[in-house]
Amino acid sequence: MSLDTFFDRYLPLIEAEMRATVQNDQLCHTEMFKMLRYHLGWIDAECAPCQSQAGKRIRPVLCLLTCEACGGNWEQALPAGAAIELVHNFSLIHDDIQDRDTTRRGRPTVWALWGDAQGINAGNALFALAQLTLLHSVERDVPATRVVAAMRLLNQTCVDLTVGQHLDISFEDRTDVSSADYLTMIEGKTAALVACACEMGGLIAAAPPSQRDLLRSFGRHLGLAFQMRDDILGIWGDSSVTGKPVGADISRRKKSLPILHGLETSPPLRHLFAQETLSQEDVHRATALLQETGSRAYTEHLEREHHDQATTALEQAALHSPAAEALRELVDRLLGRER
Repeated sequence: MSLDTFFDRYLPLIEAEMRATVQNDQLCHTEMFKMLRYHLGWIDAECAPCQSQAGKRIRPVLCLLTCEACGGNWEQALPAGAAIELVHNFSLIHDDIQDRDTTRRGRPTVWALWGDAQGINAGNALFALAQLTLLHSVERDVPATRVVAAMRLLNQTCVDLTVGQHLDISFEDRTDVSSADYLTMIEGKTAALVACACEMGGLIAAAPPSQRDLLRSFGRHLGLAFQMRDDILGIWGDSSVTGKPVGADISRRKKSLPILHGLETSPPLRHLFAQETLSQEDVHRATALLQETGSRAYTEHLEREHHDQATTALEQAALHSPAAEALRELVDRLLGRER
């Protein structure tokens, strides 16, 4: 079975699981839940159904794939996968506010339409709804002790996410951020949730602890590689594909890996970044300087290193099934992606 076959099987049911919570008539307050449905790509700003980009749903797919690869019933992992995706989207709503990003996936962000206060509230709601969604695992005959362990894993991951975001925000006003600092930050902000998704699938499948540890390592390295690719796209990505302005990370002086590498090796780039404001011409100049310093090649090299380490951990987990083959295909597909 190809990876696309698994996506076709999983995605409609992941969406249905999320909708079952987010659109529950007993929970809904029309105006607030309108914001959640908009962010999740189900409606437009006028509340009309739409086919907007809704994100790649990589994290819940990883949860279901690892569950099935470990010999578990992937349908039992649907609440866990949906909960992980809701947590991811809670973090995106808050990130957009903190980073002052006005567009995501080619359309206005929640805060840009409804303001900071309501955006924070919408993110908080998604966080709480993720908890409720995960509890639906009991209704799919997942033992209560395993559900409690899953809740602990998800909430510890949320702490890691917020620590990573704290570091990311603190980097904005610092001039002494190192590559090691950067790696610590993305361990929390990006890798933690991908690692959680992979470990969670093994947990729902009742895989032994040693196998779950390897799946967590697999997800960690995959998450690190994933963020490094995002850093590349944040500078050199095609805005018509990524949905973000060209050079967005440079305009924000974001401490991404290519930028940190460039600042360490290029005095002209340091001088440029010391300016109070950056014009569009400055952004183009900075992009050229990053290319000259080999910062893109450096980031791509580290991306491949973590890709290889993810592949190694997956091989050590000794999973032999069509789902395991799909996991390998997914890892290869994510390397060098364009959005």
